[in-house]
Amino acid sequence: MIRANRGVEVETVMNVTYTARKISPMLAVADMEQTLTFYHDVLGFKPRMKSHDYSIVERDAQTIHFMKAGSEEVMKSVRGHTEIYIEVSNIDLLWEHVKTFKDRYRVRDLFNQDYGMTEFHVEDPNGCLVFVGEPTRERDQSRVR
Repeated sequence: MIRANRGVEVETVMNVTYTARKISPMLAVADMEQTLTFYHDVLGFKPRMKSHDYSIVERDAQTIHFMKAGSEEVMKSVRGHTEIYIEVSNIDLLWEHVKTFKDRYRVRDLFNQDYGMTEFHVEDPNGCLVFVGEPTRERDQSRVR
């Protein structure tokens, strides 16, 4: 139900069939080069399209889009208020790599969440908190092999 004008509820029905093929976050950035370096060096994303004002990075057919922020005011409203979640396999191997960046970026150590994910968190140069997780069940199974 959607509440229309004057408090009248109007029912809407989705009757279009389509396939959502990919969802890619679009993040505002203060410094494009610094951002691209972070996502490449820390998380292994490679630039797919690169310009001063707009860039795309990719890893395993997953993309993140970056837009140059129009002003410092935009960045003030974004810093500390933006998060993305990247679900991965082999989180332990990635964690061994990412923890070497603790002296350069804010990083929360690997831990288990109550909702069944093993995660670590790392903050990118723009104040975006990147959650990286793997289902704990899958992690435990891969460690037994």
